Parts: sequence; C-alpha cells; structure tokens
Amino acid sequence: MNKTELVAAIASKADISKKDAEKALKAFTDTVGAQLKKGDKIQLVGFGTFEVAKRAAREGRNPQTGATMKIAASKAPKFKPGKALKDLVNKK
Repeated sequence: MNKTELVAAIASKADISKKDAEKALKAFTDTVGAQLKKGDKIQLVGFGTFEVAKRAAREGRNPQTGATMKIAASKAPKFKPGKALKDLVNKK
C-alpha cells in the first residue's frame, strides 16, 4: 500500500474527503517526526510505540576492499508494535 492508497483507505473508513485524510496523515507524520527529533517517545496504546534508538560509534569494513573504517554514532527511528497490533496480525 502506498501513500495514495492509504489516504483513500483512511478517507473511506473515516467518511471524510481524501483532502482531509491527506491533511490528517501529514499532520500525524509531521508530529511524530518532530517529537522523535526532540528525543521524545510516542505511545499509542494498542498500536505501538515510536522512539529513537541510539547507535554507538563502531568500526566496520568496506565490503569491496575489506579496509576497516569508522562508523559515526547516530540515532535511528524505531517502532515497537503493541500487543493488540501483534494479535491482529497473527490472528488466524
């Protein structure tokens, strides 16, 4: 499912226009991004948790040459699904 299909599905499910659904989706993604950038965690009970994972600096290898190289420390967004979402996906 791509963004256009997601917007159409949200509009249909919420009985709103596609334009309003796109605004809502954009507001959601912008807000999540802004909060993660600040280092905050977002918990949606039953759905999951968005948070920032810190990756330590480490040594890696260039796969072409085999030479060692330093990989800088970084932060990465992380999503941990909630129990209700896991149960929904695994439901038979």
